[in-house]
Amino acid sequence: MLKLSRRRILLGAIVAGLAVLPAAGWSAERSPAPAAGPSSSSSPPVTDPLPSAAIPSGLPGAPAAVDPSGPGPSLGDPSRPGPSAVESPGAGPAASPGRAQSGTATAPEAGTTLTPSTTLAPPVGWALADVPHFGPAPSPEPITLPAGAEVPFLSRIPVTQPVAFLTIDDGYLKNPEAIKLFAAAHIPVTLFLTTDAIQDDLPFFDRLRDHGAVIEAHTITHTELRGRSYEFQKREICGSTDRLQQWYGRRPVLFRPPFGTEDHTTLRAARDCGLRAAFMWKETVDKGKVRYQDGHTVLAGDIILMHFRPAFVQDFLAALRAIKRAGLTPALLEDYIPD
Repeated sequence: MLKLSRRRILLGAIVAGLAVLPAAGWSAERSPAPAAGPSSSSSPPVTDPLPSAAIPSGLPGAPAAVDPSGPGPSLGDPSRPGPSAVESPGAGPAASPGRAQSGTATAPEAGTTLTPSTTLAPPVGWALADVPHFGPAPSPEPITLPAGAEVPFLSRIPVTQPVAFLTIDDGYLKNPEAIKLFAAAHIPVTLFLTTDAIQDDLPFFDRLRDHGAVIEAHTITHTELRGRSYEFQKREICGSTDRLQQWYGRRPVLFRPPFGTEDHTTLRAARDCGLRAAFMWKETVDKGKVRYQDGHTVLAGDIILMHFRPAFVQDFLAALRAIKRAGLTPALLEDYIPD
C-alpha cells in the first residue's frame, strides 16, 4: 500500500510538471507589439517606377513588430541608443516654432494640427552605419540672378565653396524609411513636389520638413509644359504654389519643370507666379546608381536629382556617398538663391 501511494504521488508530480511546461514556455517569449503598417523584412524592391497614374499612394517598409520596451536606435541622435517606437499611421509632428502647421491628407483645405512624434522605428533594409556623415555646411554665399521677364534656368550653382545640392522630385511613393533616413543624415534637402502626387498624405512631407527638407513647386499634374499655352503653364505652376502654400504655410520660391523640359513661356509663367529660379540637374540617381552629365564625380555647385521611387533607400545613400567621395558637403539650395 505504501509503495502504491508513492508511485501515485510520483506519477501525479510528473503529470503536473508536464502540464506546466507549455505555459512556462509561451510566457517566456515576448509577445510582439501590433504592427504599425504593412510588414516588410527588407528594403523596398528595386524596380522600374510605375506610370504616374498607376503609382500607389504608399510603400511597405515599416517593421512587422516592434517592442517599445526593447533597445533600439534613436534616429534623432544616431550616436546614442534609446527606446524605439513606431510612429502612429498618418500622424505627423506638430509644427516647429515659427512654422505654419500643415493640413490633413484627407481634407487638405480644412487644415488641422498634426500629432507630435518624438521617436522612429528602427531602420528596415539599412543601418545607421550606412549613412555618410558630414560636417556643417559653410556659410552660404547667395548668387546674383539676372533680371528680366523670365526666371533663370540652372543646373549648377556658381559657388566658390565645396558644396552640392540634393533635390528630390514628385512624391508619388511615401516610403516610411525616408523619414528615418532624413533624421539620421542631418542634411538639407529640397523637395520639388507635384501636388496631385502628395495630396493623399500631406503629413508625410511635413515630417520630412522637420528633418531638413524644404518644399518647392513641381506643377499640379506633372505634365510636360514645353509647347503649351501661357495660360496652361501658368495654371499648372501658380496652382501648385498656391496649394503648397495653403497646405504647408510657406509659398515656394523655386521651381522645377517636369522632366526638366521648358521653354520661354515656362520661365515667364514661373516669374509671374512669383518664383525666383527654375532648375535642371547635373547628376541623377536611380536604382542606387549615380549618372553624371560631366565626368565621373560630383562637382562643387552641382544639383543632384532623385525621386520618391521604390529604390528610395538605395538612391538616397548613393547620392550621399557620391557627395562624400567628391569631398563636398550637402547645402540647402534655397540659401544660395537671393530674395
